[in-house]
Amino acid sequence: MYKVGITGGIGTGKSIVCSIFSVLGIPTYDADARSKWLTEQDPQIRKELIAIFGSEVFIGESLNRPFLAAVAFADATKTQTLNAIIHPAVAKDFASWVITQEGAPYVVKEAALLFESGSAKELDSMIVVSAPLELRINRVMKRDPQRTEKQIRDIISRQWSEEEKKALADHIVVNDDLQLVVPQVLGLHQQFLSNALSYTNFS
Repeated sequence: MYKVGITGGIGTGKSIVCSIFSVLGIPTYDADARSKWLTEQDPQIRKELIAIFGSEVFIGESLNRPFLAAVAFADATKTQTLNAIIHPAVAKDFASWVITQEGAPYVVKEAALLFESGSAKELDSMIVVSAPLELRINRVMKRDPQRTEKQIRDIISRQWSEEEKKALADHIVVNDDLQLVVPQVLGLHQQFLSNALSYTNFS
């Protein structure tokens, strides 16, 4: 199965790009959403999070996401610890999901930390979604009004810079509210259909 990764810093608009692929009939895997689901459903993950971050990390059966973000992203060591718990679980979940997508020409995996986690190495092509920093911050503040600008900048500081990600990208989609995103994705879709066919024949 030909696998495409979509990544980019918070607020770049990865979900918008993924939604276009979905409309085109391509199965998409939202790693960040699945990681949230796994943290609430996997008892081992729950146990580890409470041990490291305290009982406040859950409210009843639900993950206290604002609290976790505040404590985890404010400290680089805790960010690494959190990732070490979540990323292996998500990787296993993604592998199981791919098996269920037989018949699709290719699949898409969306995650903010595909490069940072090392997951990009398991994918065949990488898209980086790019947008100006201040626009990204404004988008997140509108989307998540409970987050402060400082919290958002803390998250960004823990992620690779756009320059680092672009240097490793196979493709870049610019989502700066000036360039049209749909034509960029349509062009990539045609490339991936061709690549997937060659990949299948070669395999």
